[in-house]
Amino acid sequence: MKVARLYSYNDIRIEDMPEPEPGPGEAVVKTRACGICSGDVMPWYIEKKAPLVLGHEPSGEIISVGAEVGSHKVGDRVFIHHHAPCLSCRYCRRGDHVQCAAWKSSRIFPGGVSEYILVPATNLRNDTIRLTDAMSFEDGTLIEPSACVVKGLKRAGIKRNDTVLIIGLGVMGLLNLIAARTYGAGRIICADMVPYRLEKASALGADEVIDVSAADLYESVRRATDGEMAEIVIVGPNSADVMRQGIKSVRPGGNVLFFTPAKPGEALLLDPNHLYFNDISLITSYSCGPDDTREACRLIDAKVITADGLVTHRFPIEDTAKAFRLTAAARDSLKALIVFE
Repeated sequence: MKVARLYSYNDIRIEDMPEPEPGPGEAVVKTRACGICSGDVMPWYIEKKAPLVLGHEPSGEIISVGAEVGSHKVGDRVFIHHHAPCLSCRYCRRGDHVQCAAWKSSRIFPGGVSEYILVPATNLRNDTIRLTDAMSFEDGTLIEPSACVVKGLKRAGIKRNDTVLIIGLGVMGLLNLIAARTYGAGRIICADMVPYRLEKASALGADEVIDVSAADLYESVRRATDGEMAEIVIVGPNSADVMRQGIKSVRPGGNVLFFTPAKPGEALLLDPNHLYFNDISLITSYSCGPDDTREACRLIDAKVITADGLVTHRFPIEDTAKAFRLTAAARDSLKALIVFE
């Protein structure tokens, strides 16, 4: 079978390897589509894992199962989460699935950009979801990124009629826009420096867009909110400087969500008294768990989130490097998929 293996940021190769066979509790999925994640194209983040087969947003069809599999069957159309928790440890009992040791150690083999995927027993049992008849395989690739958004907004404590500021309008920023509106946000302000993405945010219902290449973010938010600022600020770019801008743009009593880590070596210098006397909460949100993927699946099944609205480019596995470079450029594109016949 063909796989796309990354050796370094500028070295992605299409290679052959044997097709996997399922052991007890496992399944093999024929991959139909897999998304390229914005995290995949952060050099410092992806290269520390190299060499690896790219892709953690796959969907496909189960073609074989091992002994003792009762949860799924051959022919099921599924989304597979690349990590899955045990559901029984102290972290899982609190809903902190991404801190679970099983979640951290579990992984699909060899990766999502592969013609076939071996799904370990824990992943198959605890976070593999059947797609409904209304969901395409391309829709299925959006479950994991949408689940990350679901988790982030839950941790940020979004409330009805909140003013939300979203900084960064790649596909994750736009998913935050769609989900925030669905969860009752009253006013949504979106900021980026790419005209294509600003226009897309407007088309998806943003109340105001800010081109930060031409205007100061803080002053623009201040004018748009009559000085009240935003209850929730979602910071997408992996930049400590943008994180500081996000903190400056939140209103007293508000929450700032760091949706992405900063680059290694960057430091965030804060005035703790500014946070304390204004009751500002800084919140992080890393990846997602089964509760989040189920909610994301519900949103996609209801057509709140659709591949038709967010997928802009499709590539065969042979062109994985092109899809990677397009995503890294972060210009006139949103979601790029690797699609399989």
